[in-house]
Amino acid sequence: MSIRNLDALFSPGTIALIGASNQPGSVGAVLARNLFSAGFAGPVLTVNPNERAIRSTLNYHSVSELPLSPELAIIATPPETVPGLIKELGEQGCRAAVVITAGFGEGTQREGKALKQAMLEAARPYLMRIVGPNCLGILAPHNGLNASFAHLSPQKGNVAFVSQSGAVATSILDWASARGIGFSYVISLGSMSDVDFGDVLDFLALDPKTHSILLYVEAITDARKFLSAARTASRNKPVVVVKAGRSESGAKAALSHTGAMAGSDIIYDAAFRRAGMLRVKTLDELFQAAGTLATGIHVQGERLAILTNGGGVGVLAVDELAEVGGHLAELSEATLARLDAVLPKAWSHDNPVDILGDASGQRYADALEVLLDERQADALFIINCPVAVADSVDAAQAVMTTLNKRRLPVLTCWLGEGAPAEARRLFVEKRIPSYDTPEQAIRAFWHLSSYWRNQRALMETPAAMSDLFRIDIASANAIIERVIEDDRSLLTEPESSAILAAYGIPTVPAIVALTPEDASRAAQKLGFPVVLKVLSRDISHKSDVGGVQLNLASPDAVYQAAEKILAAVRQAAPMARVDGFNVQPMIRRPGAHELILGVAEDSVFGPIILFGQGGKAVEVISDRVIGLPPLNSLLAQDMIRSTRISRLLQGYRDHPTVDMEAITLTLIRLSQLVSDLGQIVELDINPLLADATGVIALDARIVIKTDQRLPMAIRPYPKQFEKTISARCGQAYFLRPIRPEDEDGLVNMLRQSSPNDVRLRFFAAIKKFDHAFAARLTQIDYDREMAFVAMLPGSEEIVGVVRLSADPDKEKAEFAVMVRSDIKGTGLGYTLMQQIIDYARNSAIKQVFADVLRENHPMLKMVTELGFRVQSTDHQADSITVVLDL
Repeated sequence: MSIRNLDALFSPGTIALIGASNQPGSVGAVLARNLFSAGFAGPVLTVNPNERAIRSTLNYHSVSELPLSPELAIIATPPETVPGLIKELGEQGCRAAVVITAGFGEGTQREGKALKQAMLEAARPYLMRIVGPNCLGILAPHNGLNASFAHLSPQKGNVAFVSQSGAVATSILDWASARGIGFSYVISLGSMSDVDFGDVLDFLALDPKTHSILLYVEAITDARKFLSAARTASRNKPVVVVKAGRSESGAKAALSHTGAMAGSDIIYDAAFRRAGMLRVKTLDELFQAAGTLATGIHVQGERLAILTNGGGVGVLAVDELAEVGGHLAELSEATLARLDAVLPKAWSHDNPVDILGDASGQRYADALEVLLDERQADALFIINCPVAVADSVDAAQAVMTTLNKRRLPVLTCWLGEGAPAEARRLFVEKRIPSYDTPEQAIRAFWHLSSYWRNQRALMETPAAMSDLFRIDIASANAIIERVIEDDRSLLTEPESSAILAAYGIPTVPAIVALTPEDASRAAQKLGFPVVLKVLSRDISHKSDVGGVQLNLASPDAVYQAAEKILAAVRQAAPMARVDGFNVQPMIRRPGAHELILGVAEDSVFGPIILFGQGGKAVEVISDRVIGLPPLNSLLAQDMIRSTRISRLLQGYRDHPTVDMEAITLTLIRLSQLVSDLGQIVELDINPLLADATGVIALDARIVIKTDQRLPMAIRPYPKQFEKTISARCGQAYFLRPIRPEDEDGLVNMLRQSSPNDVRLRFFAAIKKFDHAFAARLTQIDYDREMAFVAMLPGSEEIVGVVRLSADPDKEKAEFAVMVRSDIKGTGLGYTLMQQIIDYARNSAIKQVFADVLRENHPMLKMVTELGFRVQSTDHQADSITVVLDL
């Protein structure tokens, strides 16, 4: 489930409070007070078996006595009563419930888990949605709804706050109330037995009252649903998240470096980054984000101009800006000249613009007038220090008057306690961001700037990489099947290297030798020097048991090294089976960098990919980054840039730049391997040597499991839908799912189509097909959307597109289809519609629909032939809704 029946949670017509009370200070009494006093316009019905009235309102002794069917029920009764109440409410037509009660298996409580399951099973036949249990409740100020036991009701606003912790929710409510900040919704999810972050994000993404979203997260349940919803929401409005529990306590028993190093928090960090969300570290930063976002401010850049009446605090602001990685705007000569004309001679003549301690309101206004025209600044930060010779309120009023003329992103900090209080109040009234310290303001600017960068990165078009792949999936699967038949989970190094080679990742040639004598002869074939490694299905880290000997320069040296390895392994791992030796040429690449690439399985997000500095001290160095597959060139490059070693890879002194394209391609190939081979749960390439000539994997380790691992959190490119189709005219076309790199091809198709055909498709005359427009059509979430492009065989030229966008519940989906104008009349559009209808049917979508302009007679004729019916009855409307029930 996703958004089904969430309207009953946030805008119900009738509410029932089960467990209402008159006992002062009880949860039932506080719930009743909040429900009756928040301004809810509909009936609030209370249920308590022992009361005649609640807050002077007639009370009912049981759910069966209720005179109306409630759309929303608030339940605060003992846990053992909840499943029965849910069943009874469902039978009456109730569509949603908020379960305040705890005792459903939270923490280490085992006895409550059966109750939770019984509650969910009672709700299932009625499609009833449940928030909680063990939650504070929900608040929707615009609807006069306070279904919580919070100590106050918030003002109306445009920020939504979603929290797993009721205590954090009440804390932010209290903080916001003192600052006049309102909310569209405050939602406490509690144990998330049903409604979770993904569901709420889907609802809030399209909610017109919500302009930004704050999340307090302790854990994610359904990773794929969460990421799909988060990516959708963050493309529409800012989403800021704070995650509790940043310790690395997971996967300690993993066999690979990657599995051992991939702590849970670094994976959440990767997920938030991939979704385009902005992560903050502390509750204080989250509170500040609430205040910032409530003002509606947006920043599109990284360059900050600072205006201050105190040089020292200006320097502190610059220090903080450098600390977070921001940039001080470089003022143009024209701006400097204009400032010279309106400021005293002793002003700073640079950014920060220090207008001196005696600055009046007029001086602030004069300087601000100039800075508002500075094109090399993306935002302004205005500071005021209290002084005896100037009025801080006068300065604040001057700033507000000046900003009324032109609105640039502006942040303010009026320092002090008593003196600036009135100025801060004025800023709040005018929705101008105001902060207590320069550090808070700088971090707020950096968060806004980071969100802008995240959004820009989400919309970037990656380079096409399909031509670079030469993959032998059959060989890789054959190796895995042999290992499974051998009842093993750990692949030998030759087997691991062979799988990497099947995916085009360069590896070192090797010969398997059974005995020391065989190893000596193999070394002579390869040429000296060589590396000798123990070959054992039971040993994961060979160097830990003395199983590696390097730089062996003669047959005798190889023989002696083999004997030495056997002795060392017998002592360190006496139970390990030794299958022989792996003999490889000694790779000499002076100045090459040792990297690590890896794969592990996370219990929430499924397969993850690791990149960082490699070698024996990989855990000690701890220079690594996690990414979620699938990767493209942009995502792989972003992973590389996120590590400290990336600066060395760029070259320094006499060290040339490393072949960055080779590293990028290796990460992409590893991502494809993860997508194709579902049995692989751990993989290490350590080290991957990288220099100006390319990359080569010196060692590899792979762990599999016989059953399929957890699915990828982000659905990969569905290659299985690639095929050849034939239009009615007999012309063959190659059909495949759309890819982000199809942006240019799609735009070319639209440009080669007539303006009228474009208007019929998009319901508007579009003359400019910019990047943002095209990116939204080509960068789709394959879990919720599908688009097929048609091309002539052997060509990358797109001549037709059909797409399907499902609602989060995947019950209904809207279609759209277009073929290039010169291809119209060939039957390609009809064939594309057949393909997308088949896809919808196989995806268990129940209904396909679209709005079609009345004048689009060919489209209406085609959908009629395909079995669609006309649903809309408004004959005055310009469009007709057509529907196909599957």
